[in-house]
Amino acid sequence: MKFRPCIDLHQGAVKQIVGGTLNSNCRELVENYVSDQAADYFAGIFRSDGLNGGHIIMLGPGNESQALKALGAFPGGLQIGGGITADNAAYYLERGASHVIVTSYVFREGEINYKHLERIVDAIGKERLVLDLSCRKKEEKYFVTTDKWQKFTNYPITVTNLKELASFCGEFLIHAVDIEGLRQGIDRELVQQLGAWVTIPTTYAGGAASIADLELIAELGRGKLDLTIGSALDIFGGNLPYREVVEWQKKHNN
Repeated sequence: MKFRPCIDLHQGAVKQIVGGTLNSNCRELVENYVSDQAADYFAGIFRSDGLNGGHIIMLGPGNESQALKALGAFPGGLQIGGGITADNAAYYLERGASHVIVTSYVFREGEINYKHLERIVDAIGKERLVLDLSCRKKEEKYFVTTDKWQKFTNYPITVTNLKELASFCGEFLIHAVDIEGLRQGIDRELVQQLGAWVTIPTTYAGGAASIADLELIAELGRGKLDLTIGSALDIFGGNLPYREVVEWQKKHNN
């Protein structure tokens, strides 16, 4: 299991946001942290520590300049998501992204759009595509959400669906949206399901706040899940020392 860092961009700034409050009018937005540092500062830190495979997420417009600076600071080391389509995916790969991450381009009006999925695979190849299956729970199942995680699709996270989507992409990125940014512990049920079902590299995000949570994900996820931590890290205003997480990563991957 690897620690994969993240850089979330909102209105041109590096932020950590409570995921479930991110809506189109931002009236209820809860920000855990807003950085004075630009995105390339954090990309440089992650590059120095050899933390490949993290991601940049552009949450709405006004973030491209910062995103491109971060890609330039860590070429080949970061994935990028937010407004990615078949038409612009190659642009970001050419500017240093290792992979592109998509959700809303593929999940449209509550359904999966296979035409769009096939278009982006044709454009860049499945190996450099990450499908963001960030989800919320409804009626005892987890469903993929879109539009800043506010809209439920009709597409549940199941072993059959994960197997099908794995034939179209190289990785999954899955946020447990309802606990994203709360720093109150992971979604154990979702982690257990993913650990039992995934067959390709998968990064889980949501709720991790301690080294004990890293150990728990390694156990419940059967060693098959990587982990993103955002708001809990001290570099983003939290209480969990970033350096401690980096040392944990080194210990468990040597």
